[in-house]
Amino acid sequence: MADCSINARSKAVMYILSVVGGKWKWIILALLFQDGVQRYGQLKKSIPGITHKMLSQQLKELESEALIHRKEYHQIPPKVEYSLTEKGKTLIPILQLMGEWGFKNMPSSND
Repeated sequence: MADCSINARSKAVMYILSVVGGKWKWIILALLFQDGVQRYGQLKKSIPGITHKMLSQQLKELESEALIHRKEYHQIPPKVEYSLTEKGKTLIPILQLMGEWGFKNMPSSND
């Protein structure tokens, strides 16, 4: 009965937050959009403060939602590359709007 008060747009927002919510997923998606195909180590170096465990978890979750593609090369040393899928690329307009909003609303260093 409580669900009746939640409109379709709110449900859609709750869904997207369940898929790409949290501190790191949008950053990972933005890096893959900005820089294209990335190896695990490149992503790790580009995201200060993220732990190995957290990066691995976030990549697995994004892959399970079909937002990123993981390509594994069977060689020594092992090589894995990540890229946006077509579904992941549908989030690019949202990423761009988030970036614009951030530039407009980020406190200046003079504040």
